[in-house]
Amino acid sequence: MPKVYAMIADGTEEVECLAVVDVLRRAGIDTPIVSVGGNQITGSHGIKITADLTANNAEFTSCDMIFLPGGMPGATNLASCASLMRGIADALNSGKRVAAICASPAVVLGENGFLRGKKAICYPGFENGLNGAEVMRGARVVTDGNITTARGPGCSLELGLELAALLAGKSKAEQIKAAMQF
Repeated sequence: MPKVYAMIADGTEEVECLAVVDVLRRAGIDTPIVSVGGNQITGSHGIKITADLTANNAEFTSCDMIFLPGGMPGATNLASCASLMRGIADALNSGKRVAAICASPAVVLGENGFLRGKKAICYPGFENGLNGAEVMRGARVVTDGNITTARGPGCSLELGLELAALLAGKSKAEQIKAAMQF
């Protein structure tokens, strides 16, 4: 069974995180929520989320994908976690997948050099942080190789379905899409 680490930090955009986690779990994908802070964070809209584990206890080599929701200052808080940055670098170097939405494609991936030569999208206004990427203006979800990026909260279910298709197969993603009335 594939495993996705869904990362969270204080200031994470709640709907982006939880909608994607929900879709992935419906697809039968092991999706623990991993905090770069304590066991509980407060999202960008005041919603408290309890993590399954913390980044300090996470074995990034054991997951097939790292998922980075956006939100501010959530994306900045994710980017400041050294163990997460090492985990992303190791994942990409070993051909594993990384996904990010909203501000995180720019703040976490682009500003740390992970998007060079890739097609990507992010929340409007953050495009300058997509360093070295070809910005796919107008796109909602973009997969280029082992990196998937998405625009913002309204694209969360689409992102979840894209990731489910990549990890569990297109047929499974289509079943979930129909069951969710999407």
